[in-house]
Amino acid sequence: MNTKIITLNKLPVNKTGFIYNIKCSENVKRRLLDLGIVKNTCIKAILKSPSGGLKAFEIRGSLIAIRDEDSSLIQIYTK
Repeated sequence: MNTKIITLNKLPVNKTGFIYNIKCSENVKRRLLDLGIVKNTCIKAILKSPSGGLKAFEIRGSLIAIRDEDSSLIQIYTK
């Protein structure tokens, strides 16, 4: 099985990945952890904003929007 590590902002819409590492500042990291974005959590890209600076992700049954500047600091792995 091929596993590939990419940043969350590069996850295509309707594709699934798993959280690998969060490299954000402590304030942002704490907020993401509170939202359920923890290691090995399944995350799916659902929508991309027309302007391109924001994506919506499904995490543990919830839809959460994350800015590209923050999602570029979250590493995921895909199978």
